[in-house]
Amino acid sequence: MLIHNATVITFNKENKIIQSGAIHITNGVIDAIGKSSSLLAQYPNDERWDANGLVLMPGQICAHTHIYGAFARGMYIPGTPAKNFPEILKKLWWPLDKALDLEGVRSSAEVCLVDAIRHGTTTLIDHHASQTAIDGSLDVLSDMVYASGLRAVLCYEVTDRDGPEAAKAGIQENVRFQKKVSTSDLDSRLAATFGLHASMTLSNETLEHCQAEAKLLNSGFHIHVGEHPADSDDCNKRYGIGLVTRLRQYGITGPNSIFAHCIHIDEDERQQLVETDTWVTHQPRSNMNNAVGAAQVCSMLEQSIGVSLGNDGFSNDMFAEMKVADLLHKVVSGDPRTLGADKVVQMAVQNNRSLASLFFDKRIGTIELGAYADLILLDYYPTTPLTAENLPWHILFGMSGSHVHSTIVQGKVLMKNRELTTVDEEEITSRSREAAAQTWERFEALVGG
Repeated sequence: MLIHNATVITFNKENKIIQSGAIHITNGVIDAIGKSSSLLAQYPNDERWDANGLVLMPGQICAHTHIYGAFARGMYIPGTPAKNFPEILKKLWWPLDKALDLEGVRSSAEVCLVDAIRHGTTTLIDHHASQTAIDGSLDVLSDMVYASGLRAVLCYEVTDRDGPEAAKAGIQENVRFQKKVSTSDLDSRLAATFGLHASMTLSNETLEHCQAEAKLLNSGFHIHVGEHPADSDDCNKRYGIGLVTRLRQYGITGPNSIFAHCIHIDEDERQQLVETDTWVTHQPRSNMNNAVGAAQVCSMLEQSIGVSLGNDGFSNDMFAEMKVADLLHKVVSGDPRTLGADKVVQMAVQNNRSLASLFFDKRIGTIELGAYADLILLDYYPTTPLTAENLPWHILFGMSGSHVHSTIVQGKVLMKNRELTTVDEEEITSRSREAAAQTWERFEALVGG
């Protein structure tokens, strides 16, 4: 397929913008990039898509999300409002993940994936929990990802909070699914890592077990770290050391591991992240919503820590996440020079694609030869000059998820002119309402509502 007559934002090493540009796709991979006139002459007989001046750019990547959280939308939590994040976990998230059955996992995944397609987020690095429906839950998620056409990295959240048998089941789900993915030639759009909840709900014995299993799989980890002071306080009180130090002792840090949040860690711990090349993900909308604080993102970027951008289960509009990231740190610091659009794009584009490259056999998040054709078209028509130099500011102050016109993953069109092509949104919405209602009934029984 040849997409032509587009404003091509490559996000490659040169960060080229090609006016009246075109790309050619063969077997899901970009194999030609250039001016429309040149590529139209080069491929006279191939399928053509006239973009009519739309912006063509790489699809967005979300570095940390919770697909299973879709049913929290509109949920009423009985009793007095939660006064802090530990109470939010106990009153909302932990009962919700226990209320999910496999049908709920399936339906919540469908809802989230539709949202991702509509907002141009083509890759999701997910962190799943469904504590009374653990076995096979990652298969359900992967089936939905496969059917939608999107790309995802999946794992299960191991935790001791529901007892040793549930912890063992979570470990086994990670091990089983990673083995399945590594031996399957079904689809190159699916990958896996090893999920852990957080230090405060993981015993030494469980960490030892997880590290031993992950070592056999040559796997890194995906874990929450220091999202609230409760996590760091628990570690200091019980073990007399910091969070990152404890996790490092058990082999959880490293260049294949993702530490989500890292708000309540100190300078020594940040230095350990540097030393171990551990990835960090930043989720500003969630952090603001939970009133847990703001990570030292600027310091971490200056230290060359791979800080990437996630959404923690908020909407899959990563354009919105970028805007909030910029505003949050300006407010916290009281300095309008803080962070800035260029650093936000560094997290959301360059760092996110470098993180995602750990899991897939070809590059994504860039328009370059040999990269997977994970692309979005936006009906964004800039009213001021658009250049490689000012592109980050156009993204933060001009573009939005509402501009996404079409979504393509590995050369397959998932949405064209805002019409979904791989899933039936009306059917998904109907099924979701029914599954959510059943989930909410189980939730209310668990919390005594």
